[in-house]
Amino acid sequence: MTKTSEIRIPANEITVAKRTEASIAVVGNPNSGKSTLFNRLTGLKQRIGNYPGVTVEKHVGYLKTDDALVELVDLPGTHSLSAHSLEEHIAVDVIFGRIEGTQSPDGILAVLDATNLYQGLFLVQQLVDLELPMIVALTMTDAAEKSGIQVDTAALSALLGVPVYPVVATTGAGLEMLRRAIGGIKEIEPPRRIRVWPELTEAAAEAAEGAHERLRFAELERLLIDGPTAANQAIVAKLSDRGRSKIDALRAALFGDEPPIARDAHIRYAWVRDVLDKVQKAAPAYVSWRTRVTDFLNLPVPGTIGLFLVMAIVFQAVFAWATPIMDAIDATSSSLSTSVFSALGDNAFSSLIADGVIAGVGSVVIFLPQIIILFLFIILLEDSGYLARAAYLMDRAMRSVGLSGQSIIPMISSFACAVPGIMATRVIPSRRDRIATIMAAPFMTCSARLPVYALLIAAFVPATNVGFLNLQGLVLFGLYLFGIVMGILTALLMRKTALRGPKPPFALMLPEFRRPNLQTVAIQLLGRAKVFLKRAGTVIFAVAVIVWALAYFPRSDDIDPGLDANTSAALQMEQSWLGRAGKVVEPVFEPLGWDWRVSSAVIAGFPAREVVIAVLGTVYAVGDEADEGTLSGRLKSATRPDGSKVFTLPMVIGLLIFYACCLQCAATLAIIRRETNTWRWPVFAWGYMTAIGYLGALIAFQLGSA
Repeated sequence: MTKTSEIRIPANEITVAKRTEASIAVVGNPNSGKSTLFNRLTGLKQRIGNYPGVTVEKHVGYLKTDDALVELVDLPGTHSLSAHSLEEHIAVDVIFGRIEGTQSPDGILAVLDATNLYQGLFLVQQLVDLELPMIVALTMTDAAEKSGIQVDTAALSALLGVPVYPVVATTGAGLEMLRRAIGGIKEIEPPRRIRVWPELTEAAAEAAEGAHERLRFAELERLLIDGPTAANQAIVAKLSDRGRSKIDALRAALFGDEPPIARDAHIRYAWVRDVLDKVQKAAPAYVSWRTRVTDFLNLPVPGTIGLFLVMAIVFQAVFAWATPIMDAIDATSSSLSTSVFSALGDNAFSSLIADGVIAGVGSVVIFLPQIIILFLFIILLEDSGYLARAAYLMDRAMRSVGLSGQSIIPMISSFACAVPGIMATRVIPSRRDRIATIMAAPFMTCSARLPVYALLIAAFVPATNVGFLNLQGLVLFGLYLFGIVMGILTALLMRKTALRGPKPPFALMLPEFRRPNLQTVAIQLLGRAKVFLKRAGTVIFAVAVIVWALAYFPRSDDIDPGLDANTSAALQMEQSWLGRAGKVVEPVFEPLGWDWRVSSAVIAGFPAREVVIAVLGTVYAVGDEADEGTLSGRLKSATRPDGSKVFTLPMVIGLLIFYACCLQCAATLAIIRRETNTWRWPVFAWGYMTAIGYLGALIAFQLGSA
């Protein structure tokens, strides 16, 4: 075998050109070490965008050698050129040059996991048929050695017809040779097609007779295997009328009654097994304690217990670790606002800067610690191979409600904030499952709901014990449980109606546990933080300024200047556009037991739930310096013009149900819009959740009052 400590350049090494400019697609299976290798080759010379018309991120990096500047495009992981998930479709479309505005690759860097050649060679063989200049990076060679796997890289290179470079991305072994090869990839002769299935090639040639344009055999073969799907319509359009009429007959002759993908897999894997017999030797591996632990955690009961322990640690860390940083950001924002008023006085401009701009930016940045901590754990769990096991362990339970095991991580993530939870749905291959999970995620009790829950529970739920349990704690737990149940029921309802369709097969390769690469983790974490600030920040900023304007204007000259600041602020709020809006919509919310003050606070809280506490404090003449107890007292004593209490127990229960269901978060709506690439789903989510919240609050108040 080729030792990683003395890696040799293959016999058919290319000659590096003096100057080469190229765009190289980095292609490989999920968990093959592809992204780690990409980050190691490009470092911080990366940019993250989006492919035109979709939400899948485009990772582009640059590799500069002595003789060339090469663009590397890290494509989403895929198992074959027959795409299933959104990300796999993007990878295949980029490879075939189908995405408008995206350059077709000049060559392929295929990433092949040395510990899993059986799966990886299936894809590599398909890539060889593309007839593009190609290099194979054989990763995980150190792990293969420890497992007793020996790979003859020279023999593998000869069989594939492309140079094969063994590397260890985590340590950097072999990367210098790989860099030199990538710099001169345009000088490599495209590999000759491997005639794995001659009948398929002949059928493709027959279909191409009289075509309007030259078509690659790889594209025609995909058309015959996958059928005239939406992705293949561009290929069908290039065929002659005679060629189009032959498609069904050619497919029937090739596959008969057997599923085309199954037939294709049967033939190609037979070739893979033949290659493995020639290039790989597997000695009895030493069973280490890590292997024993891995096998133990793969068992259903220990694995499930371990999963819940890991999630408990993540859940605790998101709150415990983020709180001091969030408090510091909040204190900094308050201090800056105070400084602005001190320097500029109390006027419209200073209020815009302090209450609009600073508060708006702060409302975005304050979420960043939770986002970073949560994604840190997700990246670590993903790179270590644990995330795949979590999806596998929870698949059976999640399938009972129409989802798959891959939905569990986004759902759990949403307990901290729905924004990263929705962003985490990108790992779900099925679009139906992904949208159903996105619709369910906002029901999870996020940290933004806690201030509202804490205020209302502390004020109106007696602090008595039920057995050895505290009633207030039970109510809070009930609200968390209520959110989970509503989210699951929503997902089930969606999969039975609007997202009805067959459950996709859940094929998952369980990777070995690996030590995450810190450089890769840091680069991915930085990229996620930038994406969050760019996507959610601008929307929240704009909404915060709009809410400030509604609450600040118009200014009234009729308020007695002798009143204290808190009462003056309450009167100003009442006659502002926001207060007037509260009075306009008061009849709508009157069946819920709300007055105009509660209505205006809820309206102001639609961009962000936390706003409701500040608005309630202002409309009930409680300044920012008042503590929660003071506000609780004012809420308890609040009365209507007829002297009746505003906050009765039925009304409070209804208000809690409303906040548990209603989607009051502009950032969440913005992320749903971004992740689904349409306004249809965020508008539906907002309307559906608002209707559910209103109906729940109505039933609670009317039944309780009766």
